[in-house]
Amino acid sequence: MTNPIDDIARQARQGSVAAIIQILNDKLAQVSVRARAVFAEGVLQLLCEAATPQLLEQSSLVDRVREILEGISPHNIRRVNINTRLVREHQLLWLEEISRDSENQLLWSQEIKLRKPNLFKRLAAAHHERQALSGKRALPRIAIPRSMQQPQQFQRGIVGGVSLTVLLLAAAVAIYKGLNSQVANSTQATTRAVATAAPSEAKPALKISQETANSAVDSFAQAVRMASQAATDGKTAQSRQDWLVVAAKWQQASDLMAAVPSKHPRYTTALNRTALYRENSDKAQQEAQNK
Repeated sequence: MTNPIDDIARQARQGSVAAIIQILNDKLAQVSVRARAVFAEGVLQLLCEAATPQLLEQSSLVDRVREILEGISPHNIRRVNINTRLVREHQLLWLEEISRDSENQLLWSQEIKLRKPNLFKRLAAAHHERQALSGKRALPRIAIPRSMQQPQQFQRGIVGGVSLTVLLLAAAVAIYKGLNSQVANSTQATTRAVATAAPSEAKPALKISQETANSAVDSFAQAVRMASQAATDGKTAQSRQDWLVVAAKWQQASDLMAAVPSKHPRYTTALNRTALYRENSDKAQQEAQNK
Protein backbone atom coordinates (compact mmCIF):
# COMPACT_ATOMS: atom_id res chain seq x y z
CA MET A 1 0.00 0.00 0.00
CA THR A 2 1.33 3.47 -0.94
CA ASN A 3 2.43 5.69 1.94
CA PRO A 4 0.07 8.74 2.06
CA ILE A 5 3.02 11.07 2.68
CA ASP A 6 4.88 9.75 -0.38
CA ASP A 7 1.71 10.06 -2.44
CA ILE A 8 1.25 13.71 -1.39
CA ALA A 9 4.89 14.46 -2.25
CA ARG A 10 4.45 12.83 -5.67
CA GLN A 11 1.29 14.86 -6.37
CA ALA A 12 3.09 18.04 -5.31
CA ARG A 13 5.97 17.30 -7.72
CA GLN A 14 3.41 16.82 -10.48
CA GLY A 15 2.08 20.33 -9.80
CA SER A 16 -0.98 19.66 -7.62
CA VAL A 17 -1.68 22.95 -5.83
CA ALA A 18 -3.67 21.16 -3.11
CA ALA A 19 -0.70 18.91 -2.32
CA ILE A 20 1.72 21.86 -2.41
CA ILE A 21 -0.48 23.77 0.07
CA GLN A 22 -0.54 20.81 2.44
CA ILE A 23 3.26 20.46 2.45
CA LEU A 24 3.70 24.22 2.90
CA ASN A 25 1.29 24.30 5.84
CA ASP A 26 2.98 21.32 7.48
CA LYS A 27 6.37 23.07 7.22
CA LEU A 28 5.23 26.63 7.99
CA ALA A 29 3.20 25.52 11.01
CA GLN A 30 6.54 25.43 12.85
CA VAL A 31 6.72 29.23 12.60
CA SER A 32 2.94 29.82 13.07
CA VAL A 33 2.31 30.80 9.45
CA ARG A 34 -0.66 29.60 7.40
CA ALA A 35 -0.53 29.43 3.60
CA ARG A 36 -3.06 29.47 0.78
CA ALA A 37 -2.38 29.34 -2.96
CA VAL A 38 -3.88 29.66 -6.43
CA PHE A 39 -2.12 28.95 -9.71
CA ALA A 40 -3.09 31.71 -12.15
CA GLU A 41 -1.54 32.83 -15.45
CA GLY A 42 1.61 30.79 -14.96
CA VAL A 43 2.30 32.13 -11.45
CA LEU A 44 1.69 30.40 -8.13
CA GLN A 45 -0.02 33.13 -6.08
CA LEU A 46 0.83 32.34 -2.45
CA LEU A 47 -0.84 34.01 0.53
CA CYS A 48 0.96 33.68 3.89
CA GLU A 49 -0.81 34.82 7.05
CA ALA A 50 0.19 35.05 10.69
CA ALA A 51 -1.04 36.68 13.89
CA THR A 52 1.75 39.31 14.06
CA PRO A 53 3.98 41.09 11.51
CA GLN A 54 7.08 39.73 13.25
CA LEU A 55 6.16 36.19 12.20
CA LEU A 56 6.08 37.37 8.57
CA GLU A 57 9.57 38.88 8.48
CA GLN A 58 10.29 39.13 4.76
CA SER A 59 13.81 37.78 4.27
CA SER A 60 13.45 34.73 6.51
CA LEU A 61 9.98 33.81 5.19
CA VAL A 62 11.08 34.16 1.56
CA ASP A 63 14.08 31.92 2.18
CA ARG A 64 11.94 29.33 3.97
CA VAL A 65 9.27 29.26 1.24
CA ARG A 66 11.91 29.05 -1.49
CA GLU A 67 13.63 26.14 0.28
CA ILE A 68 10.35 24.22 0.68
CA LEU A 69 9.21 24.75 -2.91
CA GLU A 70 12.59 23.99 -4.45
CA GLY A 71 12.65 20.83 -2.36
CA ILE A 72 9.30 19.87 -3.91
CA SER A 73 10.35 21.05 -7.40
CA PRO A 74 6.77 21.11 -8.79
CA HIS A 75 6.43 20.58 -12.52
CA ASN A 76 5.57 23.66 -14.62
CA ILE A 77 5.81 26.01 -11.62
CA ARG A 78 8.81 28.34 -11.65
CA ARG A 79 7.35 31.74 -10.70
CA VAL A 80 5.92 32.25 -7.21
CA ASN A 81 4.44 35.50 -5.88
CA ILE A 82 4.53 35.56 -2.07
CA ASN A 83 1.87 37.81 -0.50
CA THR A 84 1.61 38.37 3.26
CA ARG A 85 -1.00 39.84 5.60
CA LEU A 86 -2.29 39.43 9.12
CA VAL A 87 -4.56 36.44 9.56
CA ARG A 88 -8.26 36.88 8.86
CA GLU A 89 -11.05 34.47 9.61
CA HIS A 90 -13.12 35.37 6.56
CA GLN A 91 -10.93 34.79 3.50
CA LEU A 92 -13.26 34.32 0.57
CA LEU A 93 -12.08 36.43 -2.35
CA TRP A 94 -8.55 37.04 -1.13
CA LEU A 95 -6.88 37.00 -4.56
CA GLU A 96 -9.36 39.51 -5.97
CA GLU A 97 -9.05 41.69 -2.87
CA ILE A 98 -5.27 41.90 -2.88
CA SER A 99 -5.20 42.45 -6.65
CA ARG A 100 -7.60 45.38 -6.31
CA ASP A 101 -6.01 47.06 -3.28
CA SER A 102 -2.63 45.51 -2.56
CA GLU A 103 -1.27 48.50 -0.61
CA ASN A 104 -3.95 48.29 2.08
CA GLN A 105 -4.41 44.52 2.00
CA LEU A 106 -0.81 43.30 2.22
CA LEU A 107 2.18 43.77 4.48
CA TRP A 108 4.51 43.03 1.58
CA SER A 109 4.67 41.07 -1.65
CA GLN A 110 7.64 39.55 -3.47
CA GLU A 111 7.94 37.38 -6.58
CA ILE A 112 10.62 34.70 -6.69
CA LYS A 113 11.81 32.25 -9.34
CA LEU A 114 12.48 28.67 -8.34
CA ARG A 115 15.71 27.03 -9.42
CA LYS A 116 15.44 23.79 -11.31
CA PRO A 117 16.91 20.74 -9.51
CA ASN A 118 20.09 19.27 -10.92
CA LEU A 119 19.96 16.38 -13.37
CA PHE A 120 20.83 13.69 -10.82
CA LYS A 121 18.09 14.86 -8.44
CA ARG A 122 15.50 14.83 -11.23
CA LEU A 123 16.54 11.34 -12.30
CA ALA A 124 16.39 10.09 -8.70
CA ALA A 125 12.92 11.59 -8.19
CA ALA A 126 11.65 10.10 -11.44
CA HIS A 127 13.04 6.70 -10.49
CA HIS A 128 11.41 6.90 -7.07
CA GLU A 129 8.03 7.79 -8.63
CA ARG A 130 8.25 4.91 -11.08
CA GLN A 131 8.96 2.49 -8.25
CA ALA A 132 6.06 3.86 -6.21
CA LEU A 133 3.63 3.54 -9.11
CA SER A 134 4.71 0.08 -10.21
CA GLY A 135 4.70 -1.45 -6.72
CA LYS A 136 6.12 -4.64 -8.09
CA ARG A 137 9.36 -5.56 -9.76
CA ALA A 138 9.27 -6.45 -13.41
CA LEU A 139 9.68 -10.13 -14.19
CA PRO A 140 13.12 -11.08 -15.55
CA ARG A 141 13.37 -11.56 -19.26
CA ILE A 142 13.69 -15.08 -20.57
CA ALA A 143 16.66 -15.52 -22.84
CA ILE A 144 15.74 -16.60 -26.36
CA PRO A 145 17.66 -19.66 -27.57
CA ARG A 146 20.27 -18.87 -30.19
CA SER A 147 18.68 -21.34 -32.60
CA MET A 148 15.47 -19.25 -32.61
CA GLN A 149 17.16 -15.87 -33.04
CA GLN A 150 18.27 -16.26 -36.67
CA PRO A 151 14.78 -17.06 -38.10
CA GLN A 152 13.35 -14.14 -36.18
CA GLN A 153 16.03 -11.80 -37.51
CA PHE A 154 15.33 -13.00 -41.05
CA GLN A 155 11.60 -12.34 -40.61
CA ARG A 156 12.28 -8.89 -39.19
CA GLY A 157 14.47 -8.14 -42.22
CA ILE A 158 11.68 -9.06 -44.64
CA VAL A 159 9.12 -6.98 -42.75
CA GLY A 160 11.52 -4.04 -42.62
CA GLY A 161 12.17 -4.22 -46.36
CA VAL A 162 8.47 -4.30 -47.21
CA SER A 163 7.78 -1.39 -44.84
CA LEU A 164 10.54 0.70 -46.42
CA THR A 165 9.18 0.03 -49.91
CA VAL A 166 5.67 1.09 -48.87
CA LEU A 167 7.01 4.30 -47.30
CA LEU A 168 8.98 5.20 -50.44
CA LEU A 169 5.92 4.64 -52.65
CA ALA A 170 3.78 6.79 -50.32
CA ALA A 171 6.37 9.56 -50.40
CA ALA A 172 6.49 9.49 -54.22
CA VAL A 173 2.69 9.75 -54.45
CA ALA A 174 2.66 12.66 -51.97
CA ILE A 175 5.32 14.55 -53.96
CA TYR A 176 3.40 14.00 -57.20
CA LYS A 177 0.18 15.29 -55.69
CA GLY A 178 1.98 18.27 -54.18
CA LEU A 179 3.46 19.33 -57.54
CA ASN A 180 0.06 19.10 -59.23
CA SER A 181 -1.65 21.14 -56.50
CA GLN A 182 0.89 23.99 -56.60
CA VAL A 183 -0.48 25.32 -59.90
CA ALA A 184 -4.06 25.33 -58.66
CA ASN A 185 -3.06 26.91 -55.35
CA SER A 186 -1.10 29.70 -57.05
CA THR A 187 -4.09 30.71 -59.20
CA GLN A 188 -6.38 30.91 -56.16
CA ALA A 189 -3.96 32.73 -53.84
CA THR A 190 -5.06 36.28 -54.70
CA THR A 191 -8.78 35.49 -54.39
CA ARG A 192 -8.30 33.78 -51.01
CA ALA A 193 -6.20 36.66 -49.68
CA VAL A 194 -8.93 39.20 -50.50
CA ALA A 195 -11.72 37.00 -49.17
CA THR A 196 -10.02 36.32 -45.83
CA ALA A 197 -8.51 39.74 -45.18
CA ALA A 198 -11.46 41.20 -43.26
CA PRO A 199 -12.19 38.15 -41.07
CA SER A 200 -8.52 37.80 -40.13
CA GLU A 201 -8.53 41.32 -38.69
CA ALA A 202 -11.39 40.38 -36.38
CA LYS A 203 -9.79 37.13 -35.14
CA PRO A 204 -7.48 38.59 -32.41
CA ALA A 205 -10.35 40.22 -30.47
CA LEU A 206 -12.48 37.10 -30.85
CA LYS A 207 -9.61 34.92 -29.67
CA ILE A 208 -9.03 37.08 -26.60
CA SER A 209 -12.69 37.04 -25.61
CA GLN A 210 -12.88 33.28 -26.08
CA GLU A 211 -9.74 32.74 -23.99
CA THR A 212 -11.18 34.91 -21.21
CA ALA A 213 -14.45 32.99 -21.21
CA ASN A 214 -12.65 29.65 -21.31
CA SER A 215 -10.45 30.71 -18.39
CA ALA A 216 -13.51 31.55 -16.27
CA VAL A 217 -15.26 28.34 -17.23
CA ASP A 218 -12.12 26.36 -16.48
CA SER A 219 -11.81 27.97 -13.04
CA PHE A 220 -15.41 27.09 -12.16
CA ALA A 221 -15.14 23.58 -13.60
CA GLN A 222 -11.82 22.92 -11.86
CA ALA A 223 -13.34 24.02 -8.56
CA VAL A 224 -16.26 21.61 -9.02
CA ARG A 225 -13.91 18.73 -9.86
CA MET A 226 -11.68 19.49 -6.88
CA ALA A 227 -14.71 19.67 -4.55
CA SER A 228 -15.95 16.33 -5.88
CA GLN A 229 -12.56 14.76 -5.14
CA ALA A 230 -12.56 16.25 -1.64
CA ALA A 231 -16.05 14.92 -0.92
CA THR A 232 -15.07 11.45 -2.15
CA ASP A 233 -11.86 11.40 -0.09
CA GLY A 234 -13.76 12.62 2.98
CA LYS A 235 -15.92 9.48 2.96
CA THR A 236 -12.89 7.23 3.51
CA ALA A 237 -10.54 9.54 5.45
CA GLN A 238 -9.32 8.09 8.75
CA SER A 239 -5.83 9.30 9.64
CA ARG A 240 -4.58 12.84 10.23
CA GLN A 241 -2.81 12.82 6.86
CA ASP A 242 -6.03 11.75 5.13
CA TRP A 243 -7.97 14.67 6.63
CA LEU A 244 -5.20 17.13 5.78
CA VAL A 245 -5.44 16.06 2.16
CA VAL A 246 -9.22 16.56 2.25
CA ALA A 247 -8.81 20.00 3.87
CA ALA A 248 -6.28 21.07 1.25
CA LYS A 249 -8.57 20.01 -1.59
CA TRP A 250 -11.56 21.87 -0.13
CA GLN A 251 -9.36 24.94 0.30
CA GLN A 252 -8.15 24.71 -3.30
CA ALA A 253 -11.74 24.33 -4.51
CA SER A 254 -12.67 27.46 -2.52
CA ASP A 255 -9.76 29.42 -4.00
CA LEU A 256 -10.70 28.39 -7.55
CA MET A 257 -14.29 29.49 -6.98
CA ALA A 258 -13.02 32.80 -5.61
CA ALA A 259 -11.08 33.31 -8.86
CA VAL A 260 -14.29 33.22 -10.96
CA PRO A 261 -14.78 36.80 -12.30
CA SER A 262 -17.91 38.82 -11.54
CA LYS A 263 -18.95 38.79 -15.22
CA HIS A 264 -19.23 35.01 -15.22
CA PRO A 265 -22.88 33.82 -15.59
CA ARG A 266 -22.52 31.60 -12.50
CA TYR A 267 -20.73 34.18 -10.37
CA THR A 268 -23.43 34.13 -7.64
CA THR A 269 -23.15 30.35 -7.39
CA ALA A 270 -19.36 30.62 -7.28
CA LEU A 271 -19.59 33.17 -4.45
CA ASN A 272 -21.82 30.88 -2.36
CA ARG A 273 -19.67 27.84 -3.01
CA THR A 274 -16.53 29.77 -2.10
CA ALA A 275 -17.86 30.18 1.43
CA LEU A 276 -19.24 26.62 1.57
CA TYR A 277 -15.99 25.02 0.43
CA ARG A 278 -14.05 27.12 2.94
CA GLU A 279 -16.31 25.86 5.76
CA ASN A 280 -15.73 22.28 4.59
CA SER A 281 -11.96 22.89 4.65
CA ASP A 282 -12.17 24.19 8.23
CA LYS A 283 -14.18 21.13 9.27
CA ALA A 284 -11.64 18.78 7.69
CA GLN A 285 -8.78 20.60 9.45
CA GLN A 286 -10.67 20.17 12.73
CA GLU A 287 -10.99 16.45 12.03
CA ALA A 288 -7.23 16.29 11.41
CA GLN A 289 -6.50 18.00 14.74
CA ASN A 290 -8.70 15.49 16.56
CA LYS A 291 -6.70 12.53 15.26
